[in-house]
Amino acid sequence: MGSNMAGHLLTASYPINVYNRSKDKTKVLVEKGAKWCNTVGDLAASSNVIITMVGYPSDVEEVYFGADKILDRAKNAYLIDMTTSSPSLAMRIAQEAEKRWCHALDAPVSGGEIGARNAKLSIMVGGKQTDFDAVLPILKLMGANIVLQGDPGAGQHTKMCNQIIVAGTIMGVSEGLAYAKQAGLDANRVMESISGGAASSFQLLNPGAKMIAGDFSPGFYAEHFLKDLSIALDEATKNKLDMPALTLAKRLYDELVAKGCGRNGTQVLYTKYIPK
Repeated sequence: MGSNMAGHLLTASYPINVYNRSKDKTKVLVEKGAKWCNTVGDLAASSNVIITMVGYPSDVEEVYFGADKILDRAKNAYLIDMTTSSPSLAMRIAQEAEKRWCHALDAPVSGGEIGARNAKLSIMVGGKQTDFDAVLPILKLMGANIVLQGDPGAGQHTKMCNQIIVAGTIMGVSEGLAYAKQAGLDANRVMESISGGAASSFQLLNPGAKMIAGDFSPGFYAEHFLKDLSIALDEATKNKLDMPALTLAKRLYDELVAKGCGRNGTQVLYTKYIPK
């Protein structure tokens, strides 16, 4: 996703610096004019706007805190973390950024690889209004639905709402298509009917279509979705919420990842519903 998003900035003639722990993943961007930086700190020191998208909250913490990391080297910069991460960590980054005359926003996204490629991501933002206004032209190059949800952490809380709903929906899609298979129906004909009715959704039309085709290649990794569900369940527990669908979804993805399916797409959930 990050390569597609950075590519849109290059296309819009923004000069960009890039860093990745796997340097080869930046090769295409460098060939198009991006400047490679040897460390996160070097990138931070030479950038006015710093956008991060990494895997886990621990990765976010690693690139922002410590010597020669973002908060150590950035100067009066806008820091935009687009990782799906914990709200409390987003708030901590914002507090530390303010001490260093920087401006932090949490801006997780939804829309996956397709949305990133087509610059149609939904971007949920937490931060100050003035900071949001300042970076909105950049965010518009990557997304089509960009909303400031509130103070730091609000973007991450909104992403948790998104993932909770996705979890329930993809379970429903898996169950419905498993039912169609066991009833002896033509799944593509079923899709033709229900995709135009009340059951229609992104999860049905995209992961659902892949389920029918037996295609479990990733648009979004199952192991990353499990990470999101874990954050959401932790936050729900803090807020004294009972979330039975979320709890079940996390258990199912726990089992799939334990079986070695973590690098499959989220639609691999379908395999849990087909009788052996």
